[in-house]
Amino acid sequence: MKDIQFDRHRRLRTSDTLRSMVRETWLRKEDLIYPLFVVEGENIHKEVSSMPGVFHLSLDGVVKEMTELVNLGIKSIILFGVPKEKDPLGGQAYHDHGIVQEATRLIKSEFPEMVVIADTCLCQYTDHGHCGIIENGQVLNDPTLDLLARTAVSQAKAGADIIAPSNMMDGFVAAIRRGLDEAGFIDTPIMSYAVKYSSSFYGPFRDAAHSSPQFGDRKTYQMDPANRLEALREAESDVNEGADFLIVKPALSYLDIMRDVKDRFPLPVVAYNVSGEYSMIKAAAQNGWVNEKEIVMEKLTSMKRAGADLIITYHAKDAAAWLSN
Repeated sequence: MKDIQFDRHRRLRTSDTLRSMVRETWLRKEDLIYPLFVVEGENIHKEVSSMPGVFHLSLDGVVKEMTELVNLGIKSIILFGVPKEKDPLGGQAYHDHGIVQEATRLIKSEFPEMVVIADTCLCQYTDHGHCGIIENGQVLNDPTLDLLARTAVSQAKAGADIIAPSNMMDGFVAAIRRGLDEAGFIDTPIMSYAVKYSSSFYGPFRDAAHSSPQFGDRKTYQMDPANRLEALREAESDVNEGADFLIVKPALSYLDIMRDVKDRFPLPVVAYNVSGEYSMIKAAAQNGWVNEKEIVMEKLTSMKRAGADLIITYHAKDAAAWLSN
């Protein structure tokens, strides 16, 4: 054996302290963005059946939820609204007193330091469940852009710190940027769902947001999971149109895409750790098949390692508590 030459990589793994000293990737509480589902009504605190630990909250329960998040050290949330009334044009999305707008005002008045990100889409608000105007069974791109811009402006007026358009219409960032600028919100950043795949991992979210399409699917505007170069084209368009952050959604099955986007564009990259990824781990943990803490932290760290600067995740509260300990 004395004549064999080889490297001693294990020297840097001999203790927890030494392993921490040479750790390349760190997850922080500041990296976590918690999704919040706000609904119209009173005294509503109802768990989403397919997402254990995630709740529909009416406005009268939002302050308590926000207090918990602040105490955990979470500094940013993304708001999704579930309205009572829906119509073909998704009017509640851009109503000045829509559920997201009202929740934003409440949160910013009580917790001014919390960063409020407003999801900007129409699917939760349309009676057909698609992300745009429908004509003859087709989602119309250009007419939808005006409604998205109106939604973004109404959310910014309500106090949203960041606008996060998720609709995947061509030109949506340019339309929203112009709308915000013309309304005087030149300093409001856009966190674009730049790379959003037509994924099977969205099922529990559609249960939570009541946003399943009533006919067809979203494959004509969300991306084919088999495509990689298309993701770079989509991201480049959003960068050129004025995006300030780039979201890759879903995260776990698209870590390669996340790394491509991070290497190619000089903007913060956001991983969306989606509902299906969350629910699978929750189900496995409840059955005792996996160690929830260890697998969640490994998963979130993998997203950071792949290039994510921030992570939208339903695990945020648990992860923040684990990081504190």
